[in-house]
Amino acid sequence: MEPESGPAPVSDPAPDASAGPAPDASAEELADALVGVQRLIRRRLRAGLTVSRLRGAEVELLRLVESRPGIGVSEAAKELHLAGNSVSTLVNRLVGDGHLVRETDPADRRAVRLLLTEAAGARLRDWRARRAALVRAQVDRLAPADRDALRAAVPALRRLAGNLREEADRP
Repeated sequence: MEPESGPAPVSDPAPDASAGPAPDASAEELADALVGVQRLIRRRLRAGLTVSRLRGAEVELLRLVESRPGIGVSEAAKELHLAGNSVSTLVNRLVGDGHLVRETDPADRRAVRLLLTEAAGARLRDWRARRAALVRAQVDRLAPADRDALRAAVPALRRLAGNLREEADRP
């Protein structure tokens, strides 16, 4: 059915400059879309799990330890922007579950260094492979123009993440 023709839509009146800047709907839409995509990816990946589910903060800590073997608890807390006691709790749980190993730092016998277990490394590799396959399959379903737009957006999204990280690191 063809849309009815009628009078041209009336545009909104010019915003009142004294009211301050208009809310940026595109920023909110972007944030909602990113959260929605991440939530749906997590749900889909969880559906195929045969082992106990890890919480988001646990996965973040495991990924950090994977990228920086030997990192200390306080350094991990700073990097993850979490309280030290929260990271200690996560470490205790992950050590108990066989995902992390605590080693005494030879340079400072009072400090501990964190390392992944082989089982945790395998679990992260499996998770990455399943995540990549899921996203690849969904991206392949999109129109070529949408795939190109997503590919072109990746550098800007990385810069956005970098800006957020830098801001969080400021005192």
